[in-house]
Amino acid sequence: MTASAKLDLGDYLPYLTNRVGTIVAEQFGADALAEHGLGIAMWRVMAVLASHGSQRQIDLADLTSIEVSTLSRLVTRLTRNGLVTRTRSLNSNREVAVKLSPKGHSLVSHLIPIALDYEAAAIAGLSAKEIAVLKRCLRRMYGNMKNRAAAPGKPRVAGEPTASRSLPRRKSR
Repeated sequence: MTASAKLDLGDYLPYLTNRVGTIVAEQFGADALAEHGLGIAMWRVMAVLASHGSQRQIDLADLTSIEVSTLSRLVTRLTRNGLVTRTRSLNSNREVAVKLSPKGHSLVSHLIPIALDYEAAAIAGLSAKEIAVLKRCLRRMYGNMKNRAAAPGKPRVAGEPTASRSLPRRKSR
């Protein structure tokens, strides 16, 4: 094996960021979301709606980094659970606006402090300056990847995260 064929995951930034996100999501999901029948993706939808208000599904897909068809299924579940409402746009029958229901607002208000506690646990020991730099760098990295040109022969799909576009997809079993 040549030196260029080795990759130390412990020093590979995509792995490190994913590892942190995964453990926070797993713990927050198990400790706070599961009892409400929510997963992390549903939480992201509700958190975005709480901070940005009513959104078209296409905009919600972009704000949550959830693929459009997956988001549609999530919104259907959230609607069935009474946490969001879906209405047709006045401008176009093809556009759907999603917003939190009163029940959804109440649940998000309960979950936000818990989510912030998980963030605080994750950033413990970092200074305010380090946290600001970290967040700025992560936003820049996301922008870099989002704006990265699609691989030749691979069209971009609206609402699909950029990173998955340039990577081979695993076959379903």
